[in-house]
Amino acid sequence: MTLSERDPRRLLAALQSLLASKGIVSADEIAARIAQTDRATPAQGAALVARAWTDPAFRALLLADGTAAVEAADIPMRGLPPLGVLENRPGLHHLVVCTLCSCYPRAVLGYPPFWFKSAAYRARAVRDPRGLLAEFGTLITPERKLRVVDSTADYRWMVLPRRPAGTDDWDAARLAALIREGDMIGVTVPAA
Repeated sequence: MTLSERDPRRLLAALQSLLASKGIVSADEIAARIAQTDRATPAQGAALVARAWTDPAFRALLLADGTAAVEAADIPMRGLPPLGVLENRPGLHHLVVCTLCSCYPRAVLGYPPFWFKSAAYRARAVRDPRGLLAEFGTLITPERKLRVVDSTADYRWMVLPRRPAGTDDWDAARLAALIREGDMIGVTVPAA
């Protein structure tokens, strides 16, 4: 039995100590990053989406450089993989999957839902994405292009869903309340 199997906390403490002694990262930085991830929730991502729907300049930045946009919204991304944002449009729908494990934009959306990490979701997203989406209640017509995008250890993805019809006069707070975690992965779509 290895040290990590006997006492993973002791292994973590040893690793943190080594990283600090090498000047790579301090124990305080590690604790701050863990706390940041623990605080992150899908509501944080929903606020970004709502802001993009109501602020054209922020929308442009979010689509051009997701990392810069979320940092401008006070979500630290230092040391994390870049964030790409995929825009759903009338003729195009995006679905995010991590085919190898569970790469997910945790700093923005929090911890991934249990199904995102499952082998069944990962396989079906690639093999039968329209069927998978139908199980979530999202029907993508055959004439609408469906693009499956693989989130990786090197690059994280989230979806900027289409703004629901009839919400033109809504403020960002009201819009954010519409947005679910699945909308930002592409398995569901927001409805007013």
